[in-house]
Amino acid sequence: MIDFVGFEGDIKRRGIVGEREAPFFVHWAKRFLALGSPDRSSYTDILSDEGKSGWQIRQALDAVKLYLDYSATAILSPLGSDGSGDPLIAMQKVLRVRHYSLKTEKCYLSWCRRYLSFCLNNKVDAKKDTSFRDFITRLALIDKVAASTQNQAFNSILFLFRKVWELEPSGIDAVRAKKPKRIPVVLSQSEVKKLLNHVRGVNGLIIKFIYSSGLRLSEALSVRTQDVSIENCSVLVRGGKGDKDRISVIGMELADELEAQIQIARRACKDSKVPVCLPTAVGRKYPGAGLSFPWQYIFPSPVPCVSPYDGKVCRYHLHPSGVQREMKRAVLASGIGKRAGVHTLRHCFATHLLLAGVDLCEIQELLGHKSLETTRIYLHVAKEFRKTISSPLDMLA
Repeated sequence: MIDFVGFEGDIKRRGIVGEREAPFFVHWAKRFLALGSPDRSSYTDILSDEGKSGWQIRQALDAVKLYLDYSATAILSPLGSDGSGDPLIAMQKVLRVRHYSLKTEKCYLSWCRRYLSFCLNNKVDAKKDTSFRDFITRLALIDKVAASTQNQAFNSILFLFRKVWELEPSGIDAVRAKKPKRIPVVLSQSEVKKLLNHVRGVNGLIIKFIYSSGLRLSEALSVRTQDVSIENCSVLVRGGKGDKDRISVIGMELADELEAQIQIARRACKDSKVPVCLPTAVGRKYPGAGLSFPWQYIFPSPVPCVSPYDGKVCRYHLHPSGVQREMKRAVLASGIGKRAGVHTLRHCFATHLLLAGVDLCEIQELLGHKSLETTRIYLHVAKEFRKTISSPLDMLA
């Protein structure tokens, strides 16, 4: 029998939540189990589709993490074929030793969990090369996943084989998908203007900020007060994709709005006794940094959460689902007639700079691309807006 009474008592005793909040944590844990124990990403999508706000989704994810830590029943992590322990726990340790990002960690663990469940259900040895190939083949032929998704699963399980089990699977390259080259959707400057006229609130400011600086959504949400220089119109992106730092620009038109948002973050810091989430090394070297203003997120969440690294209660930034919903609403309200997401604004940033005559190498640095070939795709996108070649149909007139 699932012990929800004990779970509620445990989180109250540890002081993680108060008397009023504890029943909600129990509710989210029950809901998680009722849905069949989906992975973190799927549970987030389900709640987002139901219209739950960002703080509710974060509370639900915190509740699930706390419940899984509390429960002695391994409902998600089947043991290795030799019964010597949980490979997912070992894999998480290896990922953290190698300083992989939390997003990558969640992705890898989710795919390996699915792979181990597949092997368990089909009564095959998870450490066999044939099991690896059969799982990826099923994804491609039966589940019909995209090439990028197939390769994501492939890389996750390959990491499990090589870094955790120290095995070198053979004959697996045959199931690695060839990723097609796609030209991203890009809005014209007039379309972006229409879109930005319909955004509202703090999520709308984040959308403007992303177009202004070319940041990824996760990078924009992770910006701290000390990283922004309104006077120089610049922002320091710490630990971006590939754990690289870089400097990007900020539009002058956002100066007043960003300054007002920074003051909101200052008041939130002053009124709270809960420290902000810090990089591990910073929190260890400077114990008081979590309550200092320079380390505060510019876009703080209104409620505390549980740190995914150490399980301690801390303050975090806003949940990305709120920004994504605001983007979806603004796209519909603007009537631009294109399928555009938050990441589309990053493509717009690069393309519009290219059309303005900015050097491709400078755009590469602003975007944080490792290779110039990645940035070069925007040369193809820019052709759509330049219209240097006329159709032969127009020459008949």
